[in-house]
Amino acid sequence: MNDRPASFPSPAEPIASDIEAATKRLMQALDALESAVERRREADRDEDELASRIQALGADRSRLADELDGSLVKSRKLERVNREIAERLDGAIETIREVLGAAADDEDGAEGEDGEDDDAGENE
Repeated sequence: MNDRPASFPSPAEPIASDIEAATKRLMQALDALESAVERRREADRDEDELASRIQALGADRSRLADELDGSLVKSRKLERVNREIAERLDGAIETIREVLGAAADDEDGAEGEDGEDDDAGENE
């Protein structure tokens, strides 16, 4: 019936092994593709997270710049007010010194007059 010897494989066997090998390569390629897709998704998530962080840092930077500007304005105002107060205090101190000096001069003059009368009375 069959003219071929039994030791040779039938023509269907090489085709089946080729199909199995091709299927195995296809499965490996699909696994590699799936791994690549997952890595890409992870990279995209990381990129999105990084973009969100950059946006948050930008917002923080803007807020801090505004706060710094406000602090600088407040600091300059405080320095100006401090100078005004120091000038007023210097003026008040000078006025007090003048008043104390005038009062001391008046006391010295009054004591001098009283002292001369007392000395004159003793000599008499």
